[in-house]
Amino acid sequence: MNDDVAKLSQSMNGYRHVGSSGTSGTEKWMMLLFGAYNHKQQVRGRRSEFDETHSMLKSGRMREKIEQKMTKEVSEEGHAHHSRKDYVDPPPAPLLDLEELKLWSFYRALIAEFIATLLFLYVTVATVIGHNKLNAADQCDGVGILGIAWAFGGMIFILVYCTAGISGGHINPAVTFGLFLARKVSLIRALGYILAQCLGAICGVGLVKAFMKSFYNRLGGGANFVQPGFNNGTALGAEIIGTFVLVYTVFSATDPKRSARDSHVPVLAPLPIGFAVFMVHLATIPITGTGINPARSLGAAVIYNRQKIWDDQWIFWVGPFVGALAAAAYHQYILRAAAIKALGSFRSNPTN
Repeated sequence: MNDDVAKLSQSMNGYRHVGSSGTSGTEKWMMLLFGAYNHKQQVRGRRSEFDETHSMLKSGRMREKIEQKMTKEVSEEGHAHHSRKDYVDPPPAPLLDLEELKLWSFYRALIAEFIATLLFLYVTVATVIGHNKLNAADQCDGVGILGIAWAFGGMIFILVYCTAGISGGHINPAVTFGLFLARKVSLIRALGYILAQCLGAICGVGLVKAFMKSFYNRLGGGANFVQPGFNNGTALGAEIIGTFVLVYTVFSATDPKRSARDSHVPVLAPLPIGFAVFMVHLATIPITGTGINPARSLGAAVIYNRQKIWDDQWIFWVGPFVGALAAAAYHQYILRAAAIKALGSFRSNPTN
């Protein structure tokens, strides 16, 4: 009300000023009356708004109106949020990226893959030889299949955790092949990784033979081959399924859609990958000794170098590569519907 009085006073002062500049008395009083009338109408309008608000407050309708407005705003905000992606798919890697050959980060990644695969084969094959040595003396001694599976799965967990930020932590040509098919890495990087992994595996098994030579040659060298009682078809199927489980887990654990919605997933990604390796070893050690990693099978075959091992070697390349192909196709083209999205004809979910 004080503000209204002040405004009226200012208006009257303005009218006095106009009158003093030569305006007739009649015109002056008409302007004054017109200003007073407008002010009265404004006061009536505000009084009406105040009465209406007061009435709504007393009846509870104001609270309902505010709640309705807030509900509408939240609904509109939620709709806007769900109408756009909350994650970003990285652009597909080029097929041939020769510029990578000029980058130190590319060669650093190759070194990381070489060292990681070397450590992986050293620890795991040494575990296998140690178990065979103890078990030969006492059937109840040694870590058993469970311990061997833990060695493979645990090392993958550790090494993926250590190298994921440098090379992606592949440590397996089948994983690299699957990611290449999904356009996650270029052909140049994929070939470089596979070469580094194979060389690292050979060096890792070579260290085991250097440290445990007499036992290594006598106890099978930790090499993969089709176990007695199983045929090549069974072994191939076991390798395909085992590698499918591993590569499918890799795709799921590193999916940008999941990483965007669960901030803890990137930190925990090595855990399900290592656990997948552990579970697959439990299932396939009795059949093939568990390959699911062509570099691991090649490294042991090169150092152990027996005819039976070389005769079965194709199973440990064809099986993992077919399993990786199936996992990449399943994740990219069925679960993520990449082909259908590319055609723009179907979206299974607004957030896809």
